[in-house]
Amino acid sequence: MASPPIPTPSRSPELRHDPVTNRWVIFSPARAKRPTDFKSKTPQNPSSNNSPCPFCIGHEHECAPEIFRVPSDPNNPHWKIRVIENLYPALSRSLDSSPEQSLHLNCPGRTLSGFGFHDVVIEAPVHSVLLCNMAPSEIGEVLLVYKKRIEQIMNCESIKYVQVFKNHGASAGASMSHSHSQIIALPVIPPSVFARLDGTKEYFDKTGKCSLCVVHKERLFIDESTHFISIVPFAATFPFEIWIIPRDHCSHFHELGSDKAIDLGGLLKLMLRKMSVQLNNPPFNFMIQTAPLQVKESQLPYTHWFVQIVPQLTGVGGFEIGTGCYINPVFPEDAAKVLREVNLPMVG
Repeated sequence: MASPPIPTPSRSPELRHDPVTNRWVIFSPARAKRPTDFKSKTPQNPSSNNSPCPFCIGHEHECAPEIFRVPSDPNNPHWKIRVIENLYPALSRSLDSSPEQSLHLNCPGRTLSGFGFHDVVIEAPVHSVLLCNMAPSEIGEVLLVYKKRIEQIMNCESIKYVQVFKNHGASAGASMSHSHSQIIALPVIPPSVFARLDGTKEYFDKTGKCSLCVVHKERLFIDESTHFISIVPFAATFPFEIWIIPRDHCSHFHELGSDKAIDLGGLLKLMLRKMSVQLNNPPFNFMIQTAPLQVKESQLPYTHWFVQIVPQLTGVGGFEIGTGCYINPVFPEDAAKVLREVNLPMVG
């Protein structure tokens, strides 16, 4: 029989406003057990075995058209990373590259033609290889593939924002168990990005500082590398949410250089392994939060890109949907301490 949870000292609920996301979060520890008791209860994907799939090497003909691969020789069957079109895209790359906006007399909203790009990055040729199993240099190569694809997309003037993201696990939105990530390029700037710009601008106007340049508080710290630091954000929207932040101020992810990509690959690997060990390999999402492509010169001092990692441990209910204000049962300082102290097995 499992032993009952050990009582913890009571802490009062607290509301925190994050100047980066411009969002209020309620921290309510009464809604949870100890932070160390958080474990994913989601079973592994039943399809996550070694059986071939369209993303596996040798099955390229089953995929949507290829955009490019690494190494770049399309006749070399021994590829490491492939970028392909999404077989079921959210947007159409075949529409006019200048989306037309229209107003409908009988509708209160505006419409745009659904032009954009929706790509898939196949991170490894072998089905069983996960991103967290790869060497820092190999993860760095995946990051540089994101950079290259963004730079290609930037040639289309109609695109305003590019979102790189990864869904791991069925409940996190992954329809394929083979390790992959996605890139969606939009002809609009999403509301959450506008909110982030408003929040960081407000903080900059008050302090003269970038909110992410000064966010490295000791109690929120998890780990660091030469060029990056990992923290649990001050007003984390989700339990055990992690941010990886460049030490040097930089607005756009696509300015990432090769050396920094490998450095980031090492810290990203470490965070994914810590999360897997502590939280029982949970489904997760990670997003690269970067500035709009046509960011104004005046916005550069307060826009700072970062990687956001969100393990899927709790659901979103009516309160969150209705208000945009989230309830997190784990204080960020507690989550950071738990992740700092995770002892990892010695693997490569």
